[in-house]
Amino acid sequence: MKKLSLAVLIICLVAFGCASRPNETSRTEATDQTSTLRQAESVPLPGVEGRIDHMAFDSQGERLFVAALENDTLEVIDLKTGQRTDEIKGLKEPQGVAYVPETDELLVTNGEGASLDIYDGRSLDLINEVELGEDPDNIRYDPRTGYAYVGYGTGDRSALGVVDVQKGTKDADIKLSGHPESFQLEGEGKRIFVNVPTSGQVEVVDREEGAVVEEWSVEQGANNFPMALDETDNRLFIDTRSPAKLLVLDTETGETLTALDSSGDADDVFYDAKNKRIYVSGGEGAVSVFTQVDPDNYELMGKADTGEGARTSLFVDDTSTLYVAVPHRGDQQAEVSVFEAGSGK
Repeated sequence: MKKLSLAVLIICLVAFGCASRPNETSRTEATDQTSTLRQAESVPLPGVEGRIDHMAFDSQGERLFVAALENDTLEVIDLKTGQRTDEIKGLKEPQGVAYVPETDELLVTNGEGASLDIYDGRSLDLINEVELGEDPDNIRYDPRTGYAYVGYGTGDRSALGVVDVQKGTKDADIKLSGHPESFQLEGEGKRIFVNVPTSGQVEVVDREEGAVVEEWSVEQGANNFPMALDETDNRLFIDTRSPAKLLVLDTETGETLTALDSSGDADDVFYDAKNKRIYVSGGEGAVSVFTQVDPDNYELMGKADTGEGARTSLFVDDTSTLYVAVPHRGDQQAEVSVFEAGSGK
């Protein structure tokens, strides 16, 4: 009788122990569902408050730059040690950030500013300011030409500013119908695909003409903010917030090929060409992972838990690593969660 009672007690304790770790269990189940997306570590960001925006990666220096928008700082993380090592203070809602490896420079935009700010990548000193216009946001750097493209403006004053980074000058403006959110540059071609949520369109820019040459309606959703590109297969991935959908477009025709349920309140989407996957980070607190069966067919593999408000992320192809920015919310501490994307389906 005593042996039976002891056995029952052990079973109860094990069951209680499993139930007392809901976050751990949830994360394990999510990781199993995605098959390959595994959280490797978290880098704390003590003292960072509010919403966190976009990130950039320095492969040679193994650094991650994080635009802490509501904290008015740019955080610098040493990925070798897994620690924050520096920050740029006194910014005004930093939104976009890009790293230029050729010159070891940082490009930063501030939502409450009107310029593209250029910093020395080592000293973090401000070395130039290129005037653009209100609400400068996303940045894309083209290493083929040395130009940076910066989305800014509102209404009929919206544009992509074309900046010669080496000279520190704005060379041109490419006019758009509304404020640009995420946009992607073709690596081999001459087009730029731009999400314009206020008009519910993808506006296709010809870089040589410096103008919009096509407009594609986003018919199966609204608030089309994040975007990724599979240039090899002529596929464009757009995530909408209303409803939360991943849309797959044909870049030769502009046709929407499919729509899949996705993480809510998404602000970043990335295409993993090596593993044929798409990662969507949403403020609901999860990364949706989709597999590309072929260019016309996609499946949801599962979701990996992140944290409430973790809308922004950065996928680094060379290391198959996904960095997710998690803001401070109640007991949830500000951090960057590091996920490894292994091989396999």
